[in-house]
Amino acid sequence: MAVNVDTVYKTVLYILNKEQRGYMTPDEFNKVGQQVQLEIFEAYFEELNQLQRQPQTNTEFSDRVQQIQNKIATFEVEGTATFDTSFFYLPSDLHRLGEIYYNDATIVQPVQQNEYLLINKSPLTSPTVTHPIYVQRGEHTSAAGPPPVLHDKIFVYPTSIQSGIKCSYVKTPAQINWAFTVNGVGAYIFTDTGAQNFELDVSEQTEIILKILQYSGIIIRDPQIVQTAAQLVQQDTVNEKS
Repeated sequence: MAVNVDTVYKTVLYILNKEQRGYMTPDEFNKVGQQVQLEIFEAYFEELNQLQRQPQTNTEFSDRVQQIQNKIATFEVEGTATFDTSFFYLPSDLHRLGEIYYNDATIVQPVQQNEYLLINKSPLTSPTVTHPIYVQRGEHTSAAGPPPVLHDKIFVYPTSIQSGIKCSYVKTPAQINWAFTVNGVGAYIFTDTGAQNFELDVSEQTEIILKILQYSGIIIRDPQIVQTAAQLVQQDTVNEKS
């Protein structure tokens, strides 16, 4: 279950207004909210890495590794790589790449550029359509936009493969959007049309709000709200991990 973008924004505004700490515009909120979402999202991988090094409980609802894996699983998707002259470019929302597949059946093995040069020297090890390989190198700028969209690109060998490439990957959370219209007196009115919720698990709602408040203190140049929000974020993290 996702975190409702309207609920978060109105809660942030309520707290700022209650403490008479200023105001955050929808545009500021959308930018800060996405930054916060990406910070929390990226922290999943670091936390998972740390937890996997520690002894874990087998209790069904207390398995922290499983909880983090479940949060990440929401973003695990499959996409098609698009061929362009001599390489394939991967989906633009790719965050972490999983497996590359050819014709839904054959795993394409990743290699480094220097490894490819050695592999390709011998007929016994050179890639074939039944044992393909790929080198991930650089980025491709598509015509989509503005602004132009950047894609990771891969070179698949043998070069006779020019279609049928798919990938499993963890996608980047979608850009959050508190969509609005403006009424006759200039007030912002939320609208479902074009709105995008936070894609993080609903359990992250408190941390999202606290981190946005922390950033809002910087925007409105109030060091006290930055300090207070930072303390609340830290306490929330300690409570979650204790």
